[in-house]
Amino acid sequence: MNTEKTNDVTTNSIYTLGIDIGSTTVKIAILDEAHTILFSDYERHFANIRETLSSLLQKAYKELGNITLCPMITGSGGLTLANHLGVPFTQEVIAVATSLQELAPQTDVAIELGGEDAKIIYFEGGNVEQRMNGICAGGTGSFIDQMASLIQTDASGLNEYAKNYQSLYTIAARCGVFAKTDIQPLINDGATKEDLSASIFQAVVNQTISGLACGKPIRGHVAFLGGPLHFLDQLKAAFIRTLKLDDEHIIDTDNSHLFAAIGSALNAKEDVKYTLEEMVGKLSSDIKMEFEVERMEPLFASQEEYDAFVARHAAHKVTTGILSQYQGNAYLGIDAGSTTTKVALVGEDGSLLYSFYSNNDGSPLLTAISAIKKIYSLLPEGVKIVRSCSTGYGEALMKAAFLLDDGEVETVAHYYAAAFFNPKVDCILDIGGQDMKCIKIKNQTVDSVQLNEACSSGCGSFIETFAKSLNFQVQDFAAAALFAKHPIDLGTRCTVFMNSKVKQAQKEGAEVSDISAGLAYSVIKNALFKVIKVSDASELGKEIVVQGGTFYNDAVLRSFEKIANCEAIRPDIAGIMGAFGAALIARERYSEGYVTSMLSFEKINELQFETSMAKCRGCTNNCRLTINRFSGGRQYISGNRCERGIGGQKNANNVPNLFEYKLKRIFDYEPLPEDQAPRGIIGVPRVLNMYENYPFWHTFLTELGFRVILSPNSNRKIYELGIESIPSESECYPAKLAHGHVTWLIRNDVDTIFYPALFYERNEFEDANNHYNCPIVTSYSENIKNNVEEITSGQVRLRNPFMSFRDEDTISYALIREFKEIPADEIKAAVHKAWLEQEHARQDLRDKGEEVLKYLEETGKRGIVLAGRPYHIDPEINHGIPEMITSYDIAVLTEDSISHLASPERPLIVSDQWMYHSRLYAAASYVKTVENVDLIQLNSFGCGLDAVTTDQVADILTGSDKIYTCLKIDEVNNLGAARIRIRSLLSALKVKEKAAKKREIRSSAINKVVFTEEMREEYTILCPQMSPIHFDLLQPAMRACGYRFEVLSNDNKHSVDVGLKYVNNDACYPSLLVVGQLMEALLSGKYDLNKTALIISQTGGGCRATNYIGFIRRALEKAGMSQIPVISLNLGGIETNPGFKLNADVGLRISLAGQLGDIFMRCVYRMRPYEAAKGSVNACHQKWLKVATEYLSAKKINLLKFPSLCKQIIEDFDKIEILDIKKPRVGIVGEILVKFSPAGNNYLVDLLEAEGAEAVVPELVGFIQYCFYNQIYKAEHLGTSKKAARNSKLGIWAIEHILQGPAKKAYKKSKHFTAPESIYKVAKYAEPIVSLANQTGEGWFLTGEMIELIHDNVPNIVCTQPFACLPNHVVGKGVIKSLRKAYPESNIVAIDYDPGASEVNQLNRIKLMLSTANKNMTPAKEK
Repeated sequence: MNTEKTNDVTTNSIYTLGIDIGSTTVKIAILDEAHTILFSDYERHFANIRETLSSLLQKAYKELGNITLCPMITGSGGLTLANHLGVPFTQEVIAVATSLQELAPQTDVAIELGGEDAKIIYFEGGNVEQRMNGICAGGTGSFIDQMASLIQTDASGLNEYAKNYQSLYTIAARCGVFAKTDIQPLINDGATKEDLSASIFQAVVNQTISGLACGKPIRGHVAFLGGPLHFLDQLKAAFIRTLKLDDEHIIDTDNSHLFAAIGSALNAKEDVKYTLEEMVGKLSSDIKMEFEVERMEPLFASQEEYDAFVARHAAHKVTTGILSQYQGNAYLGIDAGSTTTKVALVGEDGSLLYSFYSNNDGSPLLTAISAIKKIYSLLPEGVKIVRSCSTGYGEALMKAAFLLDDGEVETVAHYYAAAFFNPKVDCILDIGGQDMKCIKIKNQTVDSVQLNEACSSGCGSFIETFAKSLNFQVQDFAAAALFAKHPIDLGTRCTVFMNSKVKQAQKEGAEVSDISAGLAYSVIKNALFKVIKVSDASELGKEIVVQGGTFYNDAVLRSFEKIANCEAIRPDIAGIMGAFGAALIARERYSEGYVTSMLSFEKINELQFETSMAKCRGCTNNCRLTINRFSGGRQYISGNRCERGIGGQKNANNVPNLFEYKLKRIFDYEPLPEDQAPRGIIGVPRVLNMYENYPFWHTFLTELGFRVILSPNSNRKIYELGIESIPSESECYPAKLAHGHVTWLIRNDVDTIFYPALFYERNEFEDANNHYNCPIVTSYSENIKNNVEEITSGQVRLRNPFMSFRDEDTISYALIREFKEIPADEIKAAVHKAWLEQEHARQDLRDKGEEVLKYLEETGKRGIVLAGRPYHIDPEINHGIPEMITSYDIAVLTEDSISHLASPERPLIVSDQWMYHSRLYAAASYVKTVENVDLIQLNSFGCGLDAVTTDQVADILTGSDKIYTCLKIDEVNNLGAARIRIRSLLSALKVKEKAAKKREIRSSAINKVVFTEEMREEYTILCPQMSPIHFDLLQPAMRACGYRFEVLSNDNKHSVDVGLKYVNNDACYPSLLVVGQLMEALLSGKYDLNKTALIISQTGGGCRATNYIGFIRRALEKAGMSQIPVISLNLGGIETNPGFKLNADVGLRISLAGQLGDIFMRCVYRMRPYEAAKGSVNACHQKWLKVATEYLSAKKINLLKFPSLCKQIIEDFDKIEILDIKKPRVGIVGEILVKFSPAGNNYLVDLLEAEGAEAVVPELVGFIQYCFYNQIYKAEHLGTSKKAARNSKLGIWAIEHILQGPAKKAYKKSKHFTAPESIYKVAKYAEPIVSLANQTGEGWFLTGEMIELIHDNVPNIVCTQPFACLPNHVVGKGVIKSLRKAYPESNIVAIDYDPGASEVNQLNRIKLMLSTANKNMTPAKEK
């Protein structure tokens, strides 16, 4: 291009420049007035955003000369840069939408994958709706890169391989880490790279569709955008294949990876202009950014400190022998790990003669063959390998290939090796490539093993992947960490989130050294606090040996010693300890005259093998078998769950397996033939509570003359059928399967589906606190009702009555209301018959349990109670674990086959309120009394309630010296981790049997410390901060009642970290916040611990909140402060304390404080965004806060003064001078703590106000009314107490008239305020969408509040919830689809809050909602 021409063009033309700064690349596009692209390019930024952008602009300058541009920036990393450069910023989705409207206006859905984000954008007649990945980055560009590195290639290499695939494997893309767990065994079993590559792409497709579409199908014309989809045609092909698109519906566009950049150029504003030279100049100066990511202390303060550290660790050396000079017998150990193969050869004295450590490079067998050939070639004359042993992940494959003598579970091998260095070792911490183990040793045996089951955040391969993404070698990356000045605090969550945290730190100018040191800290924090779950690192042990390749990194070792405050032993052979241990085992087991079976050198030289795949047709599991055929006709088959796959018998030993028995007993019923079913066909999905109550429902429906069609056994295909209607990606696998079962029934022409919702289960335990079902089991049919298209559109009828399963009467009552077309007497008779059949089924199981126990006594065999929920007997959910156990000749029992034989000593530390879980406690209480039965607990990933139950079951067993094992199961069906746990348990039991020590059986009851009358005088009561605007008034109100009451003010990030140390990490975010605040205060040294009490509210509802008090007591016990009383503030009489009475005075003052807080909240949030004089609204708030405090602190409350106080406050706020401007109004609803606590929702109100919006938060008093209303509903529909309902009606009347009445009057008279609706009206709003029996957590009230906001002209809503909050899967995320259908103007975004959640991501999603809000803002009717 010649310059004169360009200059000529410059004077009168306007060019636009779009800059898109993504999580991994920078893209730019320059357009002219006709929207033609003059220049476009992209580069990976490796975190140097400024330099990358500068170099791209210089390229443009070379081509186009110094033209004048109107710039616009977009992208996840663009905001800080835009502020720095003085360039406007536009939301990514708006940019993409603009370019689509310009270049492909017929688009209905756009799927965009980026480096770490995935988005689906729906265009529906001018309404743009976007879904974006929330808390998990599975299935994005960085995920594909991670997977590619596993098979030694890059993304484009995967694409090449995928072109020639033959078959697809199921790989979980829910999380890059799980996917590794799935791919690794396939690699080790010899799957081809072609098949693996195509399967990885398929996993990305499944993740995108299930994780993002969240119940909104992808239909119509689909455009594929973003780098990965632009460059990887096979990934695009996988999407097209899965969505079944024809050519007409695929939108092909050039430059699809630059759409955001082009769109931001199209959106450029003409009022900001720069020349290209000016833009390059602006980028030359350093960008200083404020630190948002917390920093930590350096690993080493000085070189001297480091030198001392190196010297100390240099002492732990293994004795080595020189192989060429050695004479005598040698012992071989092979450790086939998940990513590396290690081999060790030891002499008779245990000296290490030879060691080998290498990456598998996709074939562990080839790696091992070359290592063994090498050893044989080095063996001097007269040295023989007399015994050999394999261990680790590929133990069985190695043993089969080389005909080795022994195989041993890796935990035992590691113990042998560690004990060689330190015979007194009591804890071994092993961090490998993608597994983490903590092995506790008691009395020279492996006592317990913890592995990372569901998440491998913080393993070695993570650091490696990270170093690669920053263009570093691992060694250099690790060395950089040692003297970093400000290591960043990456927290302890998912590795992919750490990516986003690191991105954020990079944007703040953190150096590579800070990142590397931060990672070293996080690896250890993850290992200790998330996997091993110690609250205090000193719990680990006194004599700790660390091993695994990751500990070669000095930074990781140092951070471990710093955090655990100990000096550990790191052997110089840390990486090959498994192989060394295996060799030592071979040495121990060798006796004179033993002849080894291992292949000779000649045979190994000739060893040929080929790998093929087949599907086992033995049963519906269709296990994918990997067959390795060796020369000489031998073969080794893996991948089978039972013995049938390898030509053997299933369960050849014939030991009882009650999982198999129960599955048949619950579901083997014959349906009526069609000609004998007068009432037609009705479908029942085989899900959740059907695994408990199917005998009842089958009998009931058959009695009434229905032909019952039951969906088949679950399998992966059924799961995939339902993927597109799943509304929440973080719920448990058993719940996700429900969508598939319902879809199966619909596809099989069933037009009525019966799926009842059971609020209360049968009460099997009189002493338990309650007999709820879990919130998901109770309400899941609501998610089906609101998200499955055929049901929402009315093609298929879903009958889902809510009921209490307490007794025949409550059931009959509900069913008579549901089946109005059937005479009541018929229903009652059918219920009676069904009830008897249900009892019969339970009795059969109990009898079977006792029969198995008798069998164990007679044969001397062992049994294992595989304790979980009823639906864990689903083979797709338990992945064949029961069959694996029976293959070791051990009987398998279910928890409910023995739960009638014992009951726990009470009170338990938990509130025992869920019936299925009460069985767990009873089963554990039985197991602790016998020697020949042990218990393994199954725990579904994402099961919130197990945060409560696992700790309790562990307490019951370990309290009586039994071994507790918990297996986390998910949609991933890799049994590697489960196998290790089970074998370690068996080997520990063997050793225990030998030692034959007497156990002491101890009680599971706790001693509750009561808050007495005497304590009231001098104890300070600490209360966690939950809502500052309300709790400012709670403190004076309680002090006026004579309590030394103090509301804590430490609700911040640091208290969450304290919470993580003291609470089970699966517990929800509010419990971390609450416990963290209380513990931080107690640890601060400000309070006399013998004169302090704590207080917490308890609702007694079916969600986890009722158990916070148990979490607090457990934390106190952990910290050695169990003398501190915990007071429960509740209306239901759950717990009482003589020194703390909820009497009329306390009740009145708390209520008034709540109401005044609500008034302040409504007035401040309404007026502050518009105030003419900055600070005038807050000043008004402070002025009235003083008055309100005095009013509440009076000796006697003067109720007559209250109405005028409310009126004056509202009038005074109403008078504040405001600007005449329009702003979008945004409602905040959600889980009560996250909704009101600024620390819990990352200061959401401030954020919205800063972004130019007005926040609208519904009242706190409304929640109390909701609790009252529930009592009325339950008495009417679920057979609970009528007296409680009458009192509740009075309560609501009092709130509406006495508390809220005066304020409502004043609101109605005011210029600026609207009054809140009556609770009865809110219930009416919610009822068409969710049943009012959804009463766990915020329940139907959350849905009602959203609709109330929409009616109040606030269609924009942020629905806040703690990550994986159970009720919110149903009443929050689950209803968004239905709300949008009923109220097309609604603009709702669901945001998950969690200690590890990426704030950048939250911010992006909130901004998107705001941009839609601004677009929709027509002159709304001003009040």
